[in-house]
Amino acid sequence: MAKIVVLNGDVVNYDGLIDWSRLGDDVAVYGTTLTSQILERVRDATVVVTKEMPLPGNIVRQFPDSVRLVVEAGTGYNNHDLEALEDRGIVLCNVPAYSTQRVAHTAIMLMLNLASSMQVQMAMLAYGDHRNFTEHLMVPHEELNGKTLGVIGFGHIGKAVIAVARAMEMNILVATRTPRSDRDGIRFTTQENLLTKSDVVSLHVPLTPQTHHLMNATTFAMMKPGAFLINTARGGLVDEDALIEALRNHEIAGAGLDVQEHEPLADDSPLFGMSNVIVTPHIGWRGLETRQRLVGVVADDIVAFVSGQPKNQVN
Repeated sequence: MAKIVVLNGDVVNYDGLIDWSRLGDDVAVYGTTLTSQILERVRDATVVVTKEMPLPGNIVRQFPDSVRLVVEAGTGYNNHDLEALEDRGIVLCNVPAYSTQRVAHTAIMLMLNLASSMQVQMAMLAYGDHRNFTEHLMVPHEELNGKTLGVIGFGHIGKAVIAVARAMEMNILVATRTPRSDRDGIRFTTQENLLTKSDVVSLHVPLTPQTHHLMNATTFAMMKPGAFLINTARGGLVDEDALIEALRNHEIAGAGLDVQEHEPLADDSPLFGMSNVIVTPHIGWRGLETRQRLVGVVADDIVAFVSGQPKNQVN
């Protein structure tokens, strides 16, 4: 029987509404785990479960022989040392597509709020400024229908964003590594062309060495001055210093960021105080139903592996 250890369960079960016992009959759940505590806690374990928690290669190489499977309770696995796992013969599985609709809706929410200057309107209300009601609308308010949405990446979430955006009558450009033919109202193009032509740019690619700081001073300079950047993927895709400068210099009009380069975002980050920025604390995957679905797929990954037919295998 597999012994299952969850090393940082509080990231998912922060409200006490998630049942980790669904994973199996022998489950040990730790709310948080320091790097120095990992080896002690995975002793005799068969399966190790983490959520966006770094597992350093030097630690993985010291794992006991009993560990045969690591499950990343999420889609991205940039926090895992694939070479170290490979060296130890440990399988890595993830949980793709569990939060597709929720993250896609978060991206759409950010677009709509930026287009309506909602963050500015709410701040005005908080300070008792009712001029939007008593005089005339004091903030920019624009339509998204007829505008061009540029989607970088064409995975599950990118496609879900496109489906909603098309229902909103937006024009769609997509840049992806795999060459594709235009279809269903979607035009595939180069990243450079997408950046220069889009009114909204939404990121939907994994964080890899190749995509780190995909959005930087050079790429921001390509964008329209009136364009918005949306990032619900990984914070490291964006060079935040370059983003702040682009916003301050009006190279782009605004940004909606559900992920940040360093999470949690530092209290003194300029992003918190910028009127053309919406920051949310990585809420895209945190809906209750989404987290329940996540644990269910983790359980499925474990059952499939134990039965000799692993699914969602990364390495």
